[in-house]
Amino acid sequence: MSHLFSPLALGPLTLSNRIVIAPMCQYSADNGHAGSWHAMHYGQLAQSGAGLLIIEATAVQANGRISWADTGLWDEACQAAWQPVLAGIRQWSAMPLGIQLAHAGRKASCHRPWEGGAQMAADDARSWPTVSASAQPYAAHEAAPQALDQAGIDALIADFVSAATRAQALGLELIEIHAAHGYLLHQFLSPLSNTRSDRWGGSLENRMALLLAVFDAIKAAVGDGMAVGVRISATDWVAGGWDLAQSIELARVLDARGCHFLHVSSGGLDARQQIAVGPGYQVPLAQAIKAQVGMPVIAVGMITEPTHAEGIVASGQADAIGIARGILYNPRWPWHAAAALGATVTAAPQYRRCEPRTARGVFA
Repeated sequence: MSHLFSPLALGPLTLSNRIVIAPMCQYSADNGHAGSWHAMHYGQLAQSGAGLLIIEATAVQANGRISWADTGLWDEACQAAWQPVLAGIRQWSAMPLGIQLAHAGRKASCHRPWEGGAQMAADDARSWPTVSASAQPYAAHEAAPQALDQAGIDALIADFVSAATRAQALGLELIEIHAAHGYLLHQFLSPLSNTRSDRWGGSLENRMALLLAVFDAIKAAVGDGMAVGVRISATDWVAGGWDLAQSIELARVLDARGCHFLHVSSGGLDARQQIAVGPGYQVPLAQAIKAQVGMPVIAVGMITEPTHAEGIVASGQADAIGIARGILYNPRWPWHAAAALGATVTAAPQYRRCEPRTARGVFA
C-alpha cells in the first residue's frame, strides 16, 4: 500500500492522500478580485487527484499585495468575486480547498514576475507605500518601508481575522497563514529585518509574538471546525538570520497552541541567501521540525518524482509533500504518481476513458 496515497488528518480536515498543491501566485486579479483565470486555473488543479488544493497568497490588506495583480480578501467585494469561482470548482470536484492568507510587507508594490518583478517606482500610479517590522528595505535601491506602529499592528491582526472569517463564509476548509518567503510575518520573525526595541522585537519570544497573535486570533474566530496552519521559511540561509533552531522553537509553541499543520519552506527574506538547490533540498528542514512536534508537517521543494515523494512519507521525514511548479508543468501529476505507486486516485467521469491500459484500476 502506498504511504503517499494514505489518508491524513489536518485537525478537523481529513485528506484522501498526502499530496498538497502548494499556493502559487497567479498575478491575474483585478483590484484584488479573482476572475476567469482563477476559475480555469483552480478548476483544472481540482481535477488533479491531489488531497488538498491551497489557493494562492491572498492579501488581507490592499497594501499587502505582492503586486497590483494579486488576489485579496480584504473586503466584501473581494469575497463576492471568489464566490462564482469556487462554486464552479465545487460543481465538478470534491477536493478540499484551502487558502493562504498573507501580507507582503516590504516586498509589496512590485511588478508581476514576467514584467521583471522589481518594486514599482513611487511615481507609478499603481504603486503604494510599503510597511514592515522596521524601516529597512529588502534591497538597498528600494524605498524604505514604514515600520508598523501599534495601531498598524492592531489593524493587521484584525484584518487577518476578517479575511479568515470571509474565507470560512466562502466554505473554504483550511487556512494557511503565510509566515514564509520574506513576507511581513517572516519580516517580524527574522532578526535581519526586525530591529525593533519594543515588545514586537529583540528576543525570539518578541519576534514570534505577531505571528502567534495572528494565529491565536484566527483560531478563535473560525473555531474548531476549520483547519488552521502556518507556512514558514525554516531558515533565511544567511548567518545571523532566522534559522532552523528558532523554527523548531516556533513549531513547538504553535503545536502547543493547537496548530493543525506546518508547511516548511525556506529563504526569501534576504538577497544574500546562499541555497544549494536540488531535489528535496528542503526536506531535512521539515524532518528536523517533525521530530519535535506532534502536528503534521508538509515538506516542499523540488519533489517531482513519485518514488521520491513516497520515500519521504514512508520514511517519516514528513507527513505530506507539497507540489507547486511541478503540477503547473504536469497538472495530472497525482494520476501519474498513483499509477507508478500502484495506488488509486479520484477522477471525474468525463476523464475516465483516458485511463491507459498499462495502469488499469488507477481511477477509484
